[in-house]
Amino acid sequence: MADYEALKAKVQELAERDWDVPAIVARWKRLLAEGISKKTLDRDEILAHKQEILDRVQRRGEEYNFLARNCARSTALAVMEEFGLGNLEVVRALSPFPGFGGTGWMCGGVTGGLIALGLYFGNDDVQDYDAVGAAIQAARKFMPRFEEKVGSVLCPKIHEDVVFGRYMDPAASPQNMQAFAEAKGFEKCGLLPGIGARIAAEIIIESME
Repeated sequence: MADYEALKAKVQELAERDWDVPAIVARWKRLLAEGISKKTLDRDEILAHKQEILDRVQRRGEEYNFLARNCARSTALAVMEEFGLGNLEVVRALSPFPGFGGTGWMCGGVTGGLIALGLYFGNDDVQDYDAVGAAIQAARKFMPRFEEKVGSVLCPKIHEDVVFGRYMDPAASPQNMQAFAEAKGFEKCGLLPGIGARIAAEIIIESME
């Protein structure tokens, strides 16, 4: 069950955080210039540093949301960077996914997390049904964990119960977007990419155990 008191405290911390903007921008520019580096994952090393990895992925999900103002892109990017998955075209394709196309449906922390899991567990071969099955099983772990942690997978419910006390619907109009920004929405909504990226990374690491 969601710990709303703890979640709201985290939202407030994000609203008041002194963001290291130069460091975040420098990391992003490096990714733009060099792309996402492919990695040979060392199972033993990852398992030995699991908590450190989860904390780093969560922090980067939060930071990328502050920079990119897009919860879906930020969630996926934090996981992709950590595990050497995909490329920046995947991040670009996630551009319309906050609130599932701005409709107020699925949170970008969910869609970005699922994309990251698909990149890790899936396969380029469309007939590799075992890989598809593995990705779906990972998704079936992800969805209830996210909902249990946050209380919902839907933007309006999360806005109302956790972040703002009401649904702000930033994509509805320029005025709504301005109000969202003035309410530190991009800072506060970093909660969801942080959580989504952490859960996705957790599932990836669990598969190595």
